[in-house]
Amino acid sequence: MSNEITVQSLTNETQIHAAILLYFYSNQCAPCISLRPKVEELVASEFPEMELQLIDSQNYPEVTASFGVFTFPTLVIFFEGKEFQRYSKYVSLSQLSEAISRPYNMLFEV
Repeated sequence: MSNEITVQSLTNETQIHAAILLYFYSNQCAPCISLRPKVEELVASEFPEMELQLIDSQNYPEVTASFGVFTFPTLVIFFEGKEFQRYSKYVSLSQLSEAISRPYNMLFEV
């Protein structure tokens, strides 16, 4: 994927990757700032095959709108090109990990 995030490129990414997490954020949002490194660490350590895309909603409002995101942070999880789960505002990392684990383990036969 190029450096430029577009609706088309993200749509293609969600279809290409078996597992992808889109993290929509705003730099004006305190929960977004504190949650982002924790989500990055969670994905890297527990779900290494999952693609993580960070989308700055202020720089890419058309992408944010196309995914129906109206609040921050919002995490949208896709498995095999289909939206699986969506979390907004205050996200529990343990709940996020638990939700991803089963389909991730089935898909990647962990």
